[in-house]
Amino acid sequence: MQLGIHFMNFTLPGGSAAIPTVLAETAKTADQAGAAWFTMMDHYFQMEQLGGSEAPMLEGYTSLGFLAGQTERMRLGLLVTGVTYRHPGLLAKIVTTLDVLSGGRAMLGIGAAWYEHEHTALGVAYPPLRERFERLEETLQIVQQMWSENDGPYAGDHYQLAETINVPQSIQRPHPPILIGGGGEKKTLRLVAKYADACNLFAMPLEETKRKLAILAEHCDAEGRDYDSIQKTILGGGDPIGDPDGFLATMEGYAGLGISHVQLVPMGPDPVGFVETLGEQIIPRLAEIGA
Repeated sequence: MQLGIHFMNFTLPGGSAAIPTVLAETAKTADQAGAAWFTMMDHYFQMEQLGGSEAPMLEGYTSLGFLAGQTERMRLGLLVTGVTYRHPGLLAKIVTTLDVLSGGRAMLGIGAAWYEHEHTALGVAYPPLRERFERLEETLQIVQQMWSENDGPYAGDHYQLAETINVPQSIQRPHPPILIGGGGEKKTLRLVAKYADACNLFAMPLEETKRKLAILAEHCDAEGRDYDSIQKTILGGGDPIGDPDGFLATMEGYAGLGISHVQLVPMGPDPVGFVETLGEQIIPRLAEIGA
């Protein structure tokens, strides 16, 4: 089983001036420790539970571009890009740029977006949920077309592109992995089955996770998709520092359901130390699960 780091709290000792150093050191430590992914959030404002709009928050893809030059092995992505934040053609270009500059390590994590406050505050359109899902599906179609040999037009209900030129193309072919975040049973998991290389669920009790994955399997059958070709991942799932044995036992349960990757959020004011401990105590033992 693999482990990745999800960096989301920028309220750090030393204030804003400390953010570049701490972020870079956390990512470099994770890379050296054997973490498979390094992800960040896609928000204009910090979430309410971490201080809200008055707390520091960095733009995601700019931050990943910075980290591409600081790391060598880990996959880099947002968990997850909000479909409302960027035009699909621009998004494909941004992720392609990250892939080229990182040497083929970009991932497109994407979802339907949810944080209405930041949209309203900065004047970004926030359509109703149904339309956001319609835009999400069109975005998935557009990015796949831009990563293909087809550079012709795209005509959807919400987006119209005269050309889908994307030069240079991504290093990873046919395209950087596409991950869809969320566990919505009617729409999100259907889109996973139809378009995604990976899904990401919040850590839930095992029985609920099993039920969600069974629904994903049903969507895969309906779409003619190989269920086993989709990587199943979770965010969270216990306290690896305070209770490493309990955490690893929980991960064994998830692995038994087909989960192959867990993203963990650094806890406390010292994310570098948190990741160092994971590298020493958790990542080697976690790698044995499911091997």
